[in-house]
Amino acid sequence: MSENPVPAPDGARAYDGDGDEGDGPDDGTAQGAVGCLLALVGGTAAGVFALPRAAYIIDGGFEAEARDWSVILVELPLVLLLGLLLPPLAWAAATRWLRPWAALLVCAAALALGLWGVAAVWHPRQPPGPVEGPGI
Repeated sequence: MSENPVPAPDGARAYDGDGDEGDGPDDGTAQGAVGCLLALVGGTAAGVFALPRAAYIIDGGFEAEARDWSVILVELPLVLLLGLLLPPLAWAAATRWLRPWAALLVCAAALALGLWGVAAVWHPRQPPGPVEGPGI
């Protein structure tokens, strides 16, 4: 292989297959795959976090009297969307200035802070405790 890139017909630089050019057809594929993987991990983490908190609302409690459709149709999908979008967006922003291992740390911190923020603000209704029952 020559040290010079193969000239393209239109005068632009072409990829010659030796892997040392950064403008080849494989450029960014690994970062895109990591972003998709982070979206999957973030969506799963948000689901693991949010679904047990909303289980009483989804089940509805005794005779479905506690079923709250605003939680099921609005709040729960927004929490899942946050988990799905936050890690890849943090990855895309962090890889512009940081190395990949540092960008992964930024993504983990962003997801943890996002879920902490959701836990601080989102309080779906929970089943009554043994002391808080309807009484006699």
